[in-house]
Amino acid sequence: MEALGYVYNRGAANMRAGRTKTIGLLVCEITNPFFAEMTAGVDHVLDAAGIAPFLANTNELVERQDRFLLRMREQNVDGVIICPAAGTTAELLDRMRQWDMPCVQALRHVSAREGDYAGSDYELGMEQITEHLIRLGHKRIAFIGGERTHSALTSRRAGFMGVLRRHDLPADLILKTPLTRRAGAEAIGELLARRDPPTAAVCFNDIVAFGVMLGLSDRGKLAGRDFAVAGFDDVPEAALSRPGLTTVATQPIQVGEEAARLLLRRIEDHNGPPERVILPTRLIIRESCGATKPRDRAHG
Repeated sequence: MEALGYVYNRGAANMRAGRTKTIGLLVCEITNPFFAEMTAGVDHVLDAAGIAPFLANTNELVERQDRFLLRMREQNVDGVIICPAAGTTAELLDRMRQWDMPCVQALRHVSAREGDYAGSDYELGMEQITEHLIRLGHKRIAFIGGERTHSALTSRRAGFMGVLRRHDLPADLILKTPLTRRAGAEAIGELLARRDPPTAAVCFNDIVAFGVMLGLSDRGKLAGRDFAVAGFDDVPEAALSRPGLTTVATQPIQVGEEAARLLLRRIEDHNGPPERVILPTRLIIRESCGATKPRDRAHG
């Protein structure tokens, strides 16, 4: 077979089986290492099942997302895993049902009850990190990051605001910014210039938190010594930054694996009841919040 140059005819096999052994994977920010980890989790499960993913980056644009979904339908993929772009409505799920295309929402959802979903408990994670900062003595805490509304932002803010209300603390320090390092660096400058500045900040994700730490450094301040900084997601760089970043682990690889398993089950049974997998979060304490010293790192 090798000498004759034989190549397996996947198209003919697909016609016999009625499936293409491919799925679509749509993420909204491919440059964020968090999404790279989730993609690795999806690929791990699909590879074991002999399925190839088509990866697309929507760049948070609903119109671009719609174009990719149409292309994937044209390619007759067996199903899609999608992290919905900000602004996506529940109409997405209606369209997938009309197309008879199995669909799993990952990390974000457009409906709290409809459709299959895999994600992390963002609200719990934000409660964990905010409570930690309050236990350290902080009473003026800012929330930085997130200018486009979606379920992940709504859940994070709900957790943050809920803890402040329970402790009867002010919640007037919420900055809507892009999810970039530059935005984080600029935001901390704005906060420190206020008449009654915060002493701590929890960020939408680690990328924004890295920017906040850079902004502090530019002003001669050190995260963990002069100002407490916390991120969210625990991307690999969080443990390697100096100071190490206190954050919340959201298990993106495991979320990707669960999303892939959900899709495989949905491909087998288009009409089964919706499934939702919510993974627990875990507080990771490092130096940036001021709870530990550089030579005394601890995970909690």
